Amino acid sequence: TSTEGKPQEGITFLLIDMHSPGVSVRPIRTLDGGQEINDVFLDEVRVPQANRIGEENKGWTYAKFLLGLERTGIAAIGRSKQELRRLKEIAAAEPSGPGSLAEDSQFSDKMADLEIDILALESLVLRIVADETAGRTAGAEASILKIRGTEIQQRLSELALEAIGYYANPYIAEAREAGWNEAPVGPEHAANIAPHYFNWRKASIYGGTNEIQKNIIAKMVLGL
Repeated sequence: TSTEGKPQEGITFLLIDMHSPGVSVRPIRTLDGGQEINDVFLDEVRVPQANRIGEENKGWTYAKFLLGLERTGIAAIGRSKQELRRLKEIAAAEPSGPGSLAEDSQFSDKMADLEIDILALESLVLRIVADETAGRTAGAEASILKIRGTEIQQRLSELALEAIGYYANPYIAEAREAGWNEAPVGPEHAANIAPHYFNWRKASIYGGTNEIQKNIIAKMVLGL
């Protein structure tokens, strides 16, 4: 909405009705066979000025604030703790040598490393939430949360895949569809491990790629 100054200073925040003429949506299939993201095309779409959010040309300022909140939420500590509990249950059920995989020293070390990282990230999240409650907006901290949170989520899915071993191979995308009633291949807890692993490859991309987050940290913290 303006060509003066920096390019990002010429952006205005608008709300667009998805039923507006010229808006078209094309589904994108993710690696796990699911469909939860889309291409959205705007072809000569007209948006009334009443749909403007805030001041004209301040859209990037508002977007950065929202992205900070999104990246803080992407850390998803609660979900990671839940996935860790599930991983421990799977490890306890999977055989390894004379005992279970949970008793395997190498695998249990990997789970312990993950649990330590989750607890450390939880401490950082609580500190940032306390700062935001006091009126201080998260800057580079939100990028740190996004990077560490998604790395932990991907490591959890990788360990779960490692835990079920060859039962990850018979990945049947149709099993995700309504009406599927075939018997699972292998133990029941292995049924959605491979789809979960494939789906979480996207975590380091959405909300701003982790590479972009590292650039933000380098600029805001290190002054590079």
